[in-house]
Amino acid sequence: MTAEEILLRLAGILAAGVGAQWLAWRLRFPSILLLLVAGFILGPVTEFVDPDELLGDLLLPLVSVAVAVILFEGGLSLRLRDLLDIRGVVPRLVTIGAAITGFLGALGAHVIIGLDEGVAILAGTILIVTGPTVIVPMLEQIRPIGRVSAILRWEGIVIDPIGATLAVLVFQGVVVGDLGDASSLAIEGIAKTLSAGILIGGGAGFALALLLGRYWIPDSLQNAVTLTFVVGVTTVCDTIQEESGLLAAVVMGVVLANQRLATVRHIIYFKENIRVLLLAGLFIVLAARLSFDDIEAVGFEGLIFIALMIVVVRPLSVFASAAGSALSWQERLFLSGVAPRGVVAASVASIFAIELANEGIGDANQLVPLVFGTVVGTVAVYGVLSPLLAQRLGLARPNPQGIVIVGAHGWVREIAHVLADNDVSVLLVDSNRPNVAAARLAGLEATSANIIGEETAHELDLSEKGRILAMTPNDEVNTLAVQRFIEHFGRAEVYQLSPKGDDESEKRSVPREQRGRVLFESGLTYQRLDEAFKAGATVKATQLSEQFTLENLAAQHGHVVPLFLVSPNGSLSVLATDKRPPGRPGQVVISLTMPPESPIEEPARGDR
Repeated sequence: MTAEEILLRLAGILAAGVGAQWLAWRLRFPSILLLLVAGFILGPVTEFVDPDELLGDLLLPLVSVAVAVILFEGGLSLRLRDLLDIRGVVPRLVTIGAAITGFLGALGAHVIIGLDEGVAILAGTILIVTGPTVIVPMLEQIRPIGRVSAILRWEGIVIDPIGATLAVLVFQGVVVGDLGDASSLAIEGIAKTLSAGILIGGGAGFALALLLGRYWIPDSLQNAVTLTFVVGVTTVCDTIQEESGLLAAVVMGVVLANQRLATVRHIIYFKENIRVLLLAGLFIVLAARLSFDDIEAVGFEGLIFIALMIVVVRPLSVFASAAGSALSWQERLFLSGVAPRGVVAASVASIFAIELANEGIGDANQLVPLVFGTVVGTVAVYGVLSPLLAQRLGLARPNPQGIVIVGAHGWVREIAHVLADNDVSVLLVDSNRPNVAAARLAGLEATSANIIGEETAHELDLSEKGRILAMTPNDEVNTLAVQRFIEHFGRAEVYQLSPKGDDESEKRSVPREQRGRVLFESGLTYQRLDEAFKAGATVKATQLSEQFTLENLAAQHGHVVPLFLVSPNGSLSVLATDKRPPGRPGQVVISLTMPPESPIEEPARGDR
C-alpha cells in the first residue's frame, strides 16, 4: 500500500467518524451505533479500509492507548463529593453487580451460544463493562436528573479497568489451563494491577498537579505534557501488569479532577476534543475488522443472548446492588435500563481473540462476533428505550426549557416573574444577598452564589435548565459567566446583555469572540435597560394569533422590544441580535414596552 493510499484511508476514517457523530447529534441518536455502521460500511461492505493491513502491528497498541486516554478524560469528570449520596450503590454495582453480570453472561455464552467453558467465562467477564464512550453520550442525550446520572457515570468509568483487568486474568487462566496455576496468577495479577494502577496513577496525577500549580509548565505545553503523562503512565503500568494502565489512567484523572493545587479546566476541554477524534477512529477501525461471516456467526442464538443480557442480567445486577439503598423504585428501574457496552469490550475482545487463535484455543473465532453483536444490540436497544423510560419515570429532561439568569436586581425579577407566570422554569443567581432575599420573598427560585466560582456549576441544580442569560451590570462578569457555562449548555444557548460600545469604551469593550450571544437588541446594555425601567418600562406577555402579530404589537404599543417567545408546547425561544424568529400564532411573546421618549430609543453606536 502506497503512502497516498494510506493517507486516503486515514482521511476516510476521520471523515466518516466525525460525520457519523455530527449526524448522531442532529438526529439525537446514539453516536456509537452510527460509528459502528460507518465502520462496517468502510470495512466488509466496501473493503475501503482493512485495519490490519493499514496499521499492522500498531493496531492493538494504538487501541490500548486510545482507550486509556478516553478513560482518563472520563476520570476528569468524576467528583468525589458525588459519592456522598451514592457511595453505597456504586461499589456494589462494580463488585456484586459485576459478579452477577459475569457469571450469568458466561453461563449464557456457554448454554445458548455453545462456547467452550473457558472462552464463555472470558466473554462473560469482558461484557461486565459499560464505559464512558457510550454512557456519557447517552447521558448527554437523556439528561437524567438526581442521583442516577452520577451513578451511571461512576459505574461506567470505574467498571472499565476492573472488567479489563479481570478479563486479562481470565484470559491467562484459559491459556494456562491449570486451575492451581490460574488461581496464583489471578492473585498475583490483582495485586500488581491495584499497586501499579493506584500508586503510579495517583502519584502521576499528584505530580502533574504540582507541576501545573507551580507554573513549571508553560501554558503552550500543558495539554501536550498531560497527554504524555497519560500515555507514559499507561505504558509503564501495562509493562508491570497487562491492562493495569486503564486503572492508572482513571485514577490519574480522578486525582486531577479533585485536587486544589491547579486548575485543569483547559485540560478537560482539550481531552473532550481528543475524545471525539479517538471515538471516531476506534469504533470505525474495530468495526471495519468484522466480516460478513462474523455477523452471520451471531445468528439467532446471539439475539437470545443479547436479550438475556438486557432483560434478565442487568435488572438482577442492579436490584441486587441497590438492595438496602435509598434509591427509589423509579431510579432502580431506570438503572436497570441503561447498560450499553462500548469500546473497551470491543477492543479487549479483539485483542484476546487474536491471541486465543494463536494459542489454538477452540471457539476463539466466535468471541469477537458475540461481543460486537452485544455492543451493537445493547447500544441500539438502550439508545432507543432508555430516553423513553427516563421520561415515563419522570427522571429526565431531554430538552429542558428553563433559564438561569445571572443577576437578581429589580427589573430582572420583573422579567423572571413574567417568565414564571408562563410556566418557564427560572433560576436567579446573584452574589448580592439582599437581591436574592427579595427574589425569594417574591416567590422566585434564587440562590446566592458567585456564578464564576470554581464549584458553582456543579452545585446548582441545572436539570431543568437549558440556557443561561448573564444580565449583571458588569460586562466582564457576564462574559466570564457565559464562558464558564458553555461546556454545560453549548455556545448556542449562552446569552449576555450587549456590552458597552460607545466610542470612549470601545477599546475597553469585551472582545466579540469571547462573548455569548447578545440579548434582545443591539445596544441594549444594562445601563440603557436600567434607565428605561426607571422611566416606566414594563414587561408584558401577549398571545399572538393570525390577526395579532408582532407587527401589530409594535404598532399598538409604540416602541416594543420582544424578549422571549413561548410556544404552546412549552418550548422557549430567547431573542438575540442574531436570532429574530417572526413569531407564530399561538405563541406568547414576552416583550418590553418602552415609555415615550425612553432613553433606550437611541441605539448604541459601537454595537450596531
